Amino acid sequence: MVFSSITFLLFFLPAALLLYFGLPKKWQNPVLLLISIAFYAWGAPKFVFILLLSTYIDYHLVNALHRSTKDRRRKSWLSLSILLNLGLLFYFKYTGFFVESISAMLRNWGILPEALHLNILLPIGISFYTFQTLTYSIDVYRRKVKPLEKATDYLLYIFLFPQMIAGPIVRFSSIAKEIRERSRKSVNLFVGFERFALGLAKKVLIANPCGGIADRFIDGNLSELSGPQAWIGIIAYTMQIYFDFSGYSDMAIGLGRMLGFHFPENFNHPYTSKSITEFWRRWHITLGAWMRDYLYIPLGGNQKGPRRTYFNLWVVFLASGLWHGAAWNFVLWGALHGLLLVIERLFKHHSWALRIPNFIKLPSTFFLVMMAWVLFRIEDFSRISDYYQLLFSGSWQNLNLGLKNFESVHLSMAILLSFLPLVPSLRIKGGRESFPALLGRSVLSLTFVILSLSWISSSGFNPFIYFRF
Repeated sequence: MVFSSITFLLFFLPAALLLYFGLPKKWQNPVLLLISIAFYAWGAPKFVFILLLSTYIDYHLVNALHRSTKDRRRKSWLSLSILLNLGLLFYFKYTGFFVESISAMLRNWGILPEALHLNILLPIGISFYTFQTLTYSIDVYRRKVKPLEKATDYLLYIFLFPQMIAGPIVRFSSIAKEIRERSRKSVNLFVGFERFALGLAKKVLIANPCGGIADRFIDGNLSELSGPQAWIGIIAYTMQIYFDFSGYSDMAIGLGRMLGFHFPENFNHPYTSKSITEFWRRWHITLGAWMRDYLYIPLGGNQKGPRRTYFNLWVVFLASGLWHGAAWNFVLWGALHGLLLVIERLFKHHSWALRIPNFIKLPSTFFLVMMAWVLFRIEDFSRISDYYQLLFSGSWQNLNLGLKNFESVHLSMAILLSFLPLVPSLRIKGGRESFPALLGRSVLSLTFVILSLSWISSSGFNPFIYFRF
């Protein structure tokens, strides 16, 4: 079940909200846990019990860690918790990748008659699940937070349906108080619905049409593609992945707010960045912060000299690429971003670099990001090579862009909105905005929902890119 489906919008969400707000407040956590388990089981019934069991075991491992007074025992409990969570991730997501890669290499050397292929199903949201469980156990080990008293509350933190499948990555420390106690203010419903509607419109009315364009050009017969059409394809995908993922994050933040939770922001107009470093401060913010605090800094950060800093950066982005997907194109995508960050650090203090104007920095950064998306989007290396060749040496004799009906309007709107950093914030400062103003904005939000429902009902194309991660 996805947030932008008829089932979720017209049946699951209304029923969940009626149940959640209709019962006494003392039941809000157990009810929300059952709702969240039902939501996950709808999409992954084969895996829900495995994740429930591993989460329950992890809860007791972390409690044992918290009760221990000796460092050696605390490290042992932490190691068991990390091993459990990373073990699940590695088995489901990476076993097939590594076995198939090694067997393919052995086949090329003539050691194996044919490469092995494993068919291991991937639980949806396993990467986000793992990062949140690791955050909890590591922060308890570092004595930054105290563990929850009830196993059901820990299960709720992990399975909380607005954010479990595709983030944002919510650290326990940021919502620990709200897990235990949160308000049911009506303003949360208004503001949350507004943010959800905005995300739904971004996803359905912008990302989906752009995705249709990208799929038709990038997945089609490349020999029939002209240079302009190749550019249209990757521009469309660049817009799709941003509005798809940021739209999901908006919907997750909005749903969380409706239920009384304050989730962290995940995007901040990343395509307006003037460097790759800035891009990663604006794109998938919670992932970048997680990588910084739980991988980059433990590796030494920038405290052990320039060479070690560059190495740490590159390792972090290799890991980020592999986190996104168990395929070599993702590893290469992460390695490229790591290399670009190292190059920026090497030259950022040079006088010539400081004199580069913003009107050059912004389009050049966008260009580099878009070129990297080619690696992210296409898994077959031969097609990657062919696509780059089309971009830079494809035929420009035929300037027909191959866009249908209103596709050019959708794509133009996506480009325009992605470069408009002046979109007003939907957050209410102090929660004191007048009821008529909230009502008026809610009517606009309802319009977004109705338009989105109309689009969904007339189109079968409704994927979420980050679900497979």
